[in-house]
Amino acid sequence: MLTVTPIPAFNDNYIWALHDARDIVLVDPGDAAPCIEFIESHGLGLAAILVTHHHGDHVGGLAALAAKYRPRIYGPALENIPARTDAVADGDTITLQSPVLRFSVIATPGHTLGHVAYYGNGRLFCGDTLFACGCGRLFEGTPAMMAASLDRLAQLPGDTLVFCAHEYTLSNIRFARAVDGANDALLEREKRDMTSRRNGVPTLPSTLALEKATNPFLRCGEPALIAAAQARLGRPARDTVEVFAALRRAKDAF
Repeated sequence: MLTVTPIPAFNDNYIWALHDARDIVLVDPGDAAPCIEFIESHGLGLAAILVTHHHGDHVGGLAALAAKYRPRIYGPALENIPARTDAVADGDTITLQSPVLRFSVIATPGHTLGHVAYYGNGRLFCGDTLFACGCGRLFEGTPAMMAASLDRLAQLPGDTLVFCAHEYTLSNIRFARAVDGANDALLEREKRDMTSRRNGVPTLPSTLALEKATNPFLRCGEPALIAAAQARLGRPARDTVEVFAALRRAKDAF
């Protein structure tokens, strides 16, 4: 039976561990130490690592893990990923035998130019593209790139479990309330997620249906979000990309 466990790292990262009774797959291991502790304490073999992008808090543990366990390391072909064994690009398929997993690679440029997500088995590992009630900053890409990436992820089934890489949910909800405060689903989400954090429980995974109902960056065509963007622009928005860009700038300054 497959289990997905968050391994906390740094201040707010989650390294996702997908494991059965024998082997484990890690997603974005920015720090090797907690991964090694988890692997050794559970008596597992490290079969593979999936990397979404090149930032240090996602790849910092690769060299040590590669030296100790020699796993397959899958990472975006358009980025420099340390110790990568398999370069992947949009449309590629990854098939693993233990644990039994199959992922489709989805290009999601925006946060970085080569960022990818991994979708399969009803789960989406999306790194720093889609967050719970938010999205990643645009360090390398354009608003149009990120908006297109988010739109693409939004086409996945609503019951898809969303595993992003950071526990940013409550701060993202605070911004969402500032631009979409009449959204009842958002207010209910805030109550649930505040309770989770008070109890020391991750707010993740989310579901894609919940994100589409509450995440302002997936709701750029909704009247409330258009109005919020136009209030910040001081004029009508030309299209949903401009709505997205205005909201992303507002979040950066929030």
